[in-house]
Amino acid sequence: MDFAALLAKELDKAKPPAPSSSSSAPKYISRREAEEARKAAYLAEQKRLEEERAAKAAAKRKREEEAEQEKREREEKRARLAEESRRRREAKEAEEERARRKRLGLPELPPSREGSESAAKVEEEEDDELDGEGKETDIVEEELVKKLRDLGEPAVLFGEDHAARVKRYWKTARGGSVAATGPIATTLAPVEEKDMKVPDKVPPASDKKARRFLFRQLASYFNMVLREWDAALVREDNADTFAGQAARNAMVSSKETMKPLFRKFEQGDLDESVLEAIVEIVKAAQERRYVDANDGYLRLSIGKAAWPIGVTMVGIHERSAREKLHDGERGHIMGSEVTRKYLQSIKRCLTFAQVRWPPEDVRQLMG
Repeated sequence: MDFAALLAKELDKAKPPAPSSSSSAPKYISRREAEEARKAAYLAEQKRLEEERAAKAAAKRKREEEAEQEKREREEKRARLAEESRRRREAKEAEEERARRKRLGLPELPPSREGSESAAKVEEEEDDELDGEGKETDIVEEELVKKLRDLGEPAVLFGEDHAARVKRYWKTARGGSVAATGPIATTLAPVEEKDMKVPDKVPPASDKKARRFLFRQLASYFNMVLREWDAALVREDNADTFAGQAARNAMVSSKETMKPLFRKFEQGDLDESVLEAIVEIVKAAQERRYVDANDGYLRLSIGKAAWPIGVTMVGIHERSAREKLHDGERGHIMGSEVTRKYLQSIKRCLTFAQVRWPPEDVRQLMG
């Protein structure tokens, strides 16, 4: 092979392939073709954007539906939990009510107690039983024997039948035997701590039901304070010291001297001025306004009576104004030894209460 042939062969390899006539694109296009191509590209882009918007809207709707479903499930769960909590609370309240009625010797509640009318009827019947105005409800023999023994009464008397025992039980329970236990035993049915808050004003004497409930509130409050006082002394465990013995003696003395006040609560014959002052003191103490409670105690104990100070008799003749001093002394509330002692016990209860339930405002602390 000669050199010329080899060179020609290599030159043929280096040349690019010639374009075919079928695949060759025109070098120039018309304006109509260009406009159609632009319009096609625009429509394709708009179609793509529309598909993207539709996909986003579908995804948003799906998220909203899922969120709505989750919210609905949360609401259903919250309602279910609230219903379960309500049933548990009602069951607990019913159990406490049964225990209270059993402690007071009242008949058992009916199986269903629906509606405000039935509840009001049961409450009215209960108040009638406590006030001695209702009918004598029959009691099962075993329970009747237990209740009589709890009241310190003999279970069976000679020649006494069941009806006579029921009548004797109700007469004893309504006539002054102990129906509720506490630091100071009383026939007044106790109230829950949430119901102990006394009203602003004393109910009128004509409203016997409201008056009796007020006496129950006062008795329950003082019993609660005395109970907490006793528990605090037990926790301190300093009975061997002089201060511990003095505190214990003060607490025991307060319980003894407040018994006449509880008897007045039971009989409902407390003097109107004393009752109003005690309600004012207790209300201020429950609101932790101990300075105001102490002011009410001072107004009750000292009042506006004339207290002679210094020399009141300088001659053999009695002055005209001296008889007013004697009238004030004789008519003052502290003239009664029993009243003076239970008022002092109320003051001791205030002193303990401000330690057990301290006020938020330190200015309401008594000195």
